[in-house]
Amino acid sequence: MEKIEKRLIKEKYLVVNVNYPSRAYPIEELAEKVISKAILKCGDKQINFVTHSMGGILVRQYLSHHKIDNLNRVVMLGPPNKGSEIVDKLGNMPGFRLFNGAAGMQLGTDEFSVPKKLDKANFNVGIIAGTKSINWILSTLIPGIDDGKVSVINTKLDGMEDHIEVETTHPFMMKNSKVIEQIVHYLKTGKFQHNN
Repeated sequence: MEKIEKRLIKEKYLVVNVNYPSRAYPIEELAEKVISKAILKCGDKQINFVTHSMGGILVRQYLSHHKIDNLNRVVMLGPPNKGSEIVDKLGNMPGFRLFNGAAGMQLGTDEFSVPKKLDKANFNVGIIAGTKSINWILSTLIPGIDDGKVSVINTKLDGMEDHIEVETTHPFMMKNSKVIEQIVHYLKTGKFQHNN
């Protein structure tokens, strides 16, 4: 997320770029530990979130139990808002749980899916979905257009303000200049630029 951080600093945002131990805890614990610490660093300033993948689910989980009075906008990059079929199909393979952790195992599309249990968005959120994959093996497990980890359709969330597709892959969308421009535009206006 460093490239996004640098651009947002240029736009005069105070940036709190948080790494978190995604394999160490389930989503419910991660959300409490990570989001609350990040919010404290913002003080009374207006708060925006820019998340990638599971980060969007952590924000949704946190907001399902907490109100942030100074919350402005959220931009999610490649979020598995309706889960990912990768977890469904590979979750029982040896080593999958070890590599993805407890939180990763909660990102499927079945009855154990945390994203599917969470309510629709009651906050201002724009979602960027990738449409390119560098992992054709994983892409064969995902129906429709995908970014190698999440289908475009599964990034969508009821209640979202806007949604846009960008030709980029899941692991590299945070470095994609078109994605970064869309993030900045959304944070400023509450809409993406759909004519690009």
